[in-house]
Amino acid sequence: MLPAAGGEDEEKWLAEGIAGLQQNAFYMHRSLDSNNLRDALKYSAQMLSELRTSRLSPHKYYELYMRAFDELRKLEMFFKEETMKGCSVIDLYELVQHAGNILPRLYLLCTVGSVYIKSKEAPAKDILKDLVEMCRGIQHPVRGLFLRSYLSQISKDKLPDIGSEYEGDSDSFIDAVEFVLQNFTEMNKLWVRMQHQGPAREKEKREKERSELRDLVGKNLHVLSQIDGIDLDMYKDTVLPRVLEQVVNCKDEIAQHYLMDCIIQVFPDEYHLQTLEILLGACPQLQPTVDIMIVLSQLMDRLSIYAASSAEILPEFLQVEAFAKLSNAIGKVIDFQPEMPIVSAISLYVSLLTFTLRVHPDRLDFVDQVLGACVKKLSGRPKIEDNKATKQIVALLSAPVEKYKDIDTALKLSNFPRVMDHLDNATKKVMAVVIIQSIMKNITYISTSDKVEALFVLIQGLMKDMDGTQDEELDEEDFKEEQNSVARLIHMLYNDDPEQMLEIIRTVRDHILIGGPKRLAFTVPPLIFSALKLVRRLQVHEADEIDEDATTTPKKIFQILSQTIEALSSVPSSELALRLYLQCAETANDCDLEPVAYEFLTRAFILYEEEVADSKAQVTAIHLIIGTLQRMNAFGVENRDTLTHKATGYSAKLLKKPDQCRAVYACSHLFWVENQDGIKDGERVLLCLKRALRIANAAQQMVNVTRGSSGPATLYVEILNKYLYYFEKGNPQITSSAIEGLIELIMTEMQSDNPPSDPSTDAFLSSTMRYIQFQKQKGGVMGEKYQPIKV
Repeated sequence: MLPAAGGEDEEKWLAEGIAGLQQNAFYMHRSLDSNNLRDALKYSAQMLSELRTSRLSPHKYYELYMRAFDELRKLEMFFKEETMKGCSVIDLYELVQHAGNILPRLYLLCTVGSVYIKSKEAPAKDILKDLVEMCRGIQHPVRGLFLRSYLSQISKDKLPDIGSEYEGDSDSFIDAVEFVLQNFTEMNKLWVRMQHQGPAREKEKREKERSELRDLVGKNLHVLSQIDGIDLDMYKDTVLPRVLEQVVNCKDEIAQHYLMDCIIQVFPDEYHLQTLEILLGACPQLQPTVDIMIVLSQLMDRLSIYAASSAEILPEFLQVEAFAKLSNAIGKVIDFQPEMPIVSAISLYVSLLTFTLRVHPDRLDFVDQVLGACVKKLSGRPKIEDNKATKQIVALLSAPVEKYKDIDTALKLSNFPRVMDHLDNATKKVMAVVIIQSIMKNITYISTSDKVEALFVLIQGLMKDMDGTQDEELDEEDFKEEQNSVARLIHMLYNDDPEQMLEIIRTVRDHILIGGPKRLAFTVPPLIFSALKLVRRLQVHEADEIDEDATTTPKKIFQILSQTIEALSSVPSSELALRLYLQCAETANDCDLEPVAYEFLTRAFILYEEEVADSKAQVTAIHLIIGTLQRMNAFGVENRDTLTHKATGYSAKLLKKPDQCRAVYACSHLFWVENQDGIKDGERVLLCLKRALRIANAAQQMVNVTRGSSGPATLYVEILNKYLYYFEKGNPQITSSAIEGLIELIMTEMQSDNPPSDPSTDAFLSSTMRYIQFQKQKGGVMGEKYQPIKV
């Protein structure tokens, strides 16, 4: 039992031990120099007696041992020189056994034994057997460990291995194996015994000390792995069973974990593959406190890397049924350790899945089997709230998504959504983002409604509020980012076949309409544009080739769009809904569907009347309506007049005079469309412009014009530019005299002091005047047309 000692006491004892060792080493060297063998042995034994101390911790004892080790190497060189001079190594071997204390005697015996083996006067196997048996005389854990470590160190290059200079008969390597195994077994027993030395309150201290000494034991396995005579059969029949027997029987957590790791690291991967059943059979027999997850994970990582090293190796994995054996072993370990933390169990499945994806990427049944085993482990439990366990589940689900780079493959895994069911709502969102990011990164198009349905089941955490989650519980920035990712995803849902595409659109609509009002503003627009793309594709067919009873026609798609936008307008997101109505109206116009286009524009006007209340929003909306209507050519005279009358009327009713003026002169474009025959009504254009002038004049009379805002003069210059536009386009109602009169009005206005002119207005007018002069000077038809205008 090691005494509890303070750091100062231990340093003092170490210093005393080193001083005693150095003093005796000095006399030993002096005796060696004078060839006095008996005195040299006497002082060397006294020197080694310092290693009999029980007062030092293993760490300090190691310092003392290394000093003694250096001296023993010098002593070994002397013994070797003596035997070369004719001294009998056998006599020397007998002589050192007369040392008074057993520990110095055995160190000296091992040292001479090394020389004895080198002399080849006796078979190496006999000497090694003698040494390993005699070392049983030291049963003190620390002293015994270091003694046997010394034996291992001086003998590792003298084993009777195949091809070694110390090889005896054809089976001598078996004796080498037996020697190393026996030394390993005894060292492990001593190492484990350390745990039971001392009071219970010092358990952590002993565990730390044992961890510092573990390499002394592990080196035996490294030596064992270097013996050339060990082939697969011997490893399978003798070496592995013997080592595992010691590992299992020691019933010590630290030893079992470390030695299992050593076995995996030091022996060849091909041996592990061929002995999987034996190695895995030991796992359930280990102590419940052993972190078997790390051990098995390291094994599977090694095998995965081995499989990746050559394509020729992969058939061996199938031949030995590596997956089945690993899966069965993991199941047994989890069953035999009911108290295993859930995070450890899931981590095992993550490692198994990683192994499967590396070694058998084409076996989706294997991948699904791993996910199914995880579902079984999680079944009957509440939602996982352990952060570490949650991260492992995310890693488990992310692995196939990242491996296949194709969400189609993941959608074929029946247990994939069942694993996701065990995640909390926040983590479901995280997983949904991972899936969407994979789709976007790999440009994966989802091509059937069934796959879309399966996909939306996986990402439902982003598609709707889960379990009564309230909007106020959501972080606004995170929410926007999530919904934008869903919007991008909708554009990845595509099929060349119109009927299949329409089914996809219907599936998406069904999901987004139940997602809650807050999401509609993000998810409806991409669906609308996706559907409009389908309409454009159908537009390439001639009208007489379209079957009115067909499942997929523009009219049927527009019906779906109308219903979808109506849901958005009731959120309310009226301004967005109005824009989408206008987009649909323009597309319907291009398909020459006048009633449909008229219906969408009518809905836009209704929204404008009933829902758009903000003055700025009204200005934007009316200009959007005017712009859309101006580009449309499907309407007959009556319908067009109705719509243009509505647009002009609403323009004149805007709250602010400048806004009224600009909207009214914008309406002039509804009566003069260059690319449409028959829509060139010069009189109505002039009426709009004159009406805009009246509104500008009204603004002139206002005494409360906001400082810094554009005054009537700016509006006059804008209207002048409209006059010039129609003048150039050949509108007969716009004459040079009308333009001159407007210029004179503007000059008068600019010279007025109420309100003072704005520099930007001055610059605008100057540019307009330069343009008129330029047109007059360049000649040609347009030059002649501009000549009558006096500026």
